[in-house]
Amino acid sequence: MKEFFRRTPRYFTSPAKEQDQQIPEYLFRKCTGCGELINTKEWEDGAKVCPKCGYHDRLGASERVHLLLDPASWIEYDAELAPGDPLGFASPKSTYADRVATLQAELGQNDAAICGTGKIEDARLAVCVHDYAFLMGSMGSVVGEKIARSAERAAEMQIPLVTVNASGGARMHEGILSLMQMAKVSVALARLAQAGQPHISIMADPCTGGVTASHASSADVIIAEPGAEIGFAGRRVIEQTIRQKLPANFQTAEFLLEHGMIDMVTPRAELRTVIGRLLRLYA
Repeated sequence: MKEFFRRTPRYFTSPAKEQDQQIPEYLFRKCTGCGELINTKEWEDGAKVCPKCGYHDRLGASERVHLLLDPASWIEYDAELAPGDPLGFASPKSTYADRVATLQAELGQNDAAICGTGKIEDARLAVCVHDYAFLMGSMGSVVGEKIARSAERAAEMQIPLVTVNASGGARMHEGILSLMQMAKVSVALARLAQAGQPHISIMADPCTGGVTASHASSADVIIAEPGAEIGFAGRRVIEQTIRQKLPANFQTAEFLLEHGMIDMVTPRAELRTVIGRLLRLYA
C-alpha cells in the first residue's frame, strides 16, 4: 500500500552544511500543521498524517481507495464520463476546457470524483471519492452524475454507499448545471434509503459549499477526519453578514461534532475499521 502515498507536493530542503554535503529533499518535509521537520517515509507510511501533531494532509482519490478497500476489490464504474464546456467559460489565464485537459493528463482521471464498488472487511459496498486536486474537487455535471449513478447502483445491488467528500462545492464553470446536481444527487440518495441501504459520508479537509449542502450531509452516518474544515460559506463572508467574530475553531470537525452536525471524528488510521463495524451493524 505504501507506494500509493508517494505524491508529496511540499518538501523541506535542508541547507547544506558543506558545499559537497546536502540532505536530499525527499528525506524530510515540513508539516503543514505544526511546522516541524518530519521524516517523509514515516509520513507516507502513516497515510500522510503527521506523527508529531496528527495533522491530516490531503489524499488523492486513488490513495483513498487503496487506503480504505480490501486489496484487489476495487471495480471502477463510469470512468469514461468527461465534462463538457456548456458556457464556454474562460478566465484571463486559461479556458475551462484547457484547464480540464491539463488536469486529466496530470491526474489520469476525467473529473474530480472516481466511483465504483469494492469491499471493506469482505463487505461489498459502492464508493465515491472526491479528488481535491481536480478543480478543488468541485461538483459539476459529471461528478453529480457519477454519484447519482452510484447511489442507484447501490440500491439495485442492495449494498451500502460510502462517499468521501473533499470539495470546494459546486463548480462555477458550469453555472446552473452544477447547482442542479445537488437536487439530482439528493433524489438518488432518497431512493437508496427507500431500498433500505445506508449512506455513510466521510468529510475530509476541506468539505464546503454545495457538496456540504447536499450529499455530504445527507447520510445515515457522517464521519469527519480530525481538523477537517467543514462548512458552506467561508468565515469572512459569515462574519461580514452577521457582523460578529466567530470562534477560532469555527467550521472544524471538532466544532461540528460538539454542535451535533456530525456523528463522529475518526482518525484516518481508524476509518477502515470504523466503517467495517458500521457495515456489519447495518447488515
